[in-house]
Amino acid sequence: MTEHEKIFAGKMFNARGAELKAVKHKAHNLCVEYNMLTEDNPRRAEIIHEMLGAHGESVNFQGPVQFNYGMHTKVGSNFFANYNFIVQDDGGVTIGDNFMAGPNVTLSTPLHPLSGKQRAGMVNEKGETFVPCYAKPITIGNDVWLCAGVVVCAGVTIGDGAVIGAGSVVTHDIPAGVLAYGVPCRVIREITDADKPYYFKDRKFDEEAWAKINEK
Repeated sequence: MTEHEKIFAGKMFNARGAELKAVKHKAHNLCVEYNMLTEDNPRRAEIIHEMLGAHGESVNFQGPVQFNYGMHTKVGSNFFANYNFIVQDDGGVTIGDNFMAGPNVTLSTPLHPLSGKQRAGMVNEKGETFVPCYAKPITIGNDVWLCAGVVVCAGVTIGDGAVIGAGSVVTHDIPAGVLAYGVPCRVIREITDADKPYYFKDRKFDEEAWAKINEK
């Protein structure tokens, strides 16, 4: 069984071995190149296509961005991630359409032992010393907004239309259509039609903007 196969079979894998290093180094180098380009450089779109496992139309990373593998991430259409978007996609990350991420958002799929002695290193059948690693996928639905500083942990699913408030640490699944925030993140309330006239708390859209929104 290859190290890639071990990841998606839920088995312990060697993230530092030659097999996975080659994939990660390619992604890391593409991220460095992407981050050094100006926002209007067409090469950015080419890098997104080369790096990600799959993507829809209109995908934009403000940059800087960092992926562990890139090829383990699939995103939908109308995707936007703000500054410092970090994706540790060892176990796979799937994101739907109309996604927004504020600055400093992290999606982290790897898992390591609590025991310091175990984390110090193990020896595999090839005689290689490595840090034991597992990974669980992250799944994010359509129309999701992760506000600034959100951290999504391994194994989490976030439902369609959810909004995760700034600074939250998401350690468990979040259902569709809710506002959730906190450390750890918890559901605060449902998002309903009564929220539509407002762009922030009790602040309403001006009449011209509201008319344009209702045209859609």
